[in-house]
Amino acid sequence: MIPYGKQTITEDDIEAVVSVLRSDWLTQGPAIPRFEQSVADRMGVHYAVAVNSATSALHIACLALGLRSGERLWTVPNTFVASANCALYCGAMIDFVDIDPVTWNMSIQKLADKLVQAKRENKLPKVIVPVHFAGQPVEQEAIWELAKEYGFHVLEDASHAVGACRHGEPVGSCRWSDITVFSFHPVKIITTGEGGMALTNDADLAWRMEMLRSHGITRDPGRMIRKSDGPWYYEQQMLGFNYRMTDLQAALGLSQIMRLNQFVNRRNELAARYSALLNGLPLQLPVVSPGNQSAFHLYVVLLANDHVHHHRHVFDYLRAQAINVNLHYMPVHLQPYYRERGFGEGLFPVAEAHGKASITLPLFPRMTECEQDHVVKTLMTFFKEIIS
Repeated sequence: MIPYGKQTITEDDIEAVVSVLRSDWLTQGPAIPRFEQSVADRMGVHYAVAVNSATSALHIACLALGLRSGERLWTVPNTFVASANCALYCGAMIDFVDIDPVTWNMSIQKLADKLVQAKRENKLPKVIVPVHFAGQPVEQEAIWELAKEYGFHVLEDASHAVGACRHGEPVGSCRWSDITVFSFHPVKIITTGEGGMALTNDADLAWRMEMLRSHGITRDPGRMIRKSDGPWYYEQQMLGFNYRMTDLQAALGLSQIMRLNQFVNRRNELAARYSALLNGLPLQLPVVSPGNQSAFHLYVVLLANDHVHHHRHVFDYLRAQAINVNLHYMPVHLQPYYRERGFGEGLFPVAEAHGKASITLPLFPRMTECEQDHVVKTLMTFFKEIIS
């Protein structure tokens, strides 16, 4: 079976983890700040806070931004549920902005229109979460301008986009956002097994997220509210969580990020080859916007309108040929949990159409051209059979 995504682990990665196992620290040790600094340096951002998942990073980012009950967070429907759930963890309300039919990222025009209406109704969001779908950078500068006009915070969900750039600016630099979140799940660009990170240029936001990831506790004498009773003294100053990353995970991440350019370049090579080989089939292929370098976490295609009714048939056919295609994503607002909260069909038609037509083809750095040829030839055979 050719998977849709797969981690790349080398002997150097294994040795990095083994070296931690042989050390005195398995967690809360020196590997974590080294990994954080390495990511911060690579992205050109001041602060990086490592946690046990991107979901945790989204949660503490929302809390650090002050999202509370009665306030609103907007994101896109074509994302993993965590991009929306983070609002509900804070007791806030969730809503969605439809996507652009070409980039499959948040539509800037629909966002602008929705903000006008929300201002009129006194229902403006506290936080906007644009998602860099499949590794393609969002038009962050346009969202940032709207943020200054309407007064909301921008939290980038860049779980797909480690190593991507927009106008030469690395995703994660927070040039056009308050906080950016990365994922290090095994199918992502680099992996720590499970893991995530929140990046920011704001010292206060960084401190709040550091506190929130570890029970809301500080041992920093300069941060104490009361006078220290001794070297054992610590203070819980807020309600936090145990969202810490281990040194084992950080060591793996530190080894992996050394090959970030290699991973992203290979993904782009495979994506370009797919686009050349699939040209002419009844598919909408991914488009990289001018000024963008995509990380190509995913290679997603859409069936042409007159073939959408074959969606299930394509999946079954490819999987029968040992090609483990996937779907990114079933629209969040159509999940049963969100239907119970008042969402349903017809609210975000572009994202809904995307969910009915999209197919995620296998793409990972160690994918061979023979494997890719098998995917392409199988698709060609499928379309010949159904057209004839």
